[in-house]
Amino acid sequence: MPEIHIHREHRLGFKQARKVAFSWAEKAEEKLDMECVYEEGDTEDLLTFTRSGVKGTLLVDAGQFELRAQLGFLLAAFKERIESEIAAQLDELLDKPPKAAAKKAAAAAKPRKKA
Repeated sequence: MPEIHIHREHRLGFKQARKVAFSWAEKAEEKLDMECVYEEGDTEDLLTFTRSGVKGTLLVDAGQFELRAQLGFLLAAFKERIESEIAAQLDELLDKPPKAAAKKAAAAAKPRKKA
């Protein structure tokens, strides 16, 4: 079975990394129809995700994200595309952590006073 392996180091700290992982899980469930199970630990969290043709894990700690996924036969032909899309999503979340994105959205939603 083809395997996807994505490793990203970060400097977010564990609490913020956990928020990023939760955000990734929500997107995976919503957009990719994944079933995600999130297990919190003291020093690392483990997100397990599955759907027809894919199963994998995302290990999160204070300094890194380690994603591993196995693709079934039907998705094997799309491995490179799937891997690049997952990497892009994770990179986007790491560049714009959920807390900062939420603050930005809240600021944009506030009505502005007219001068």
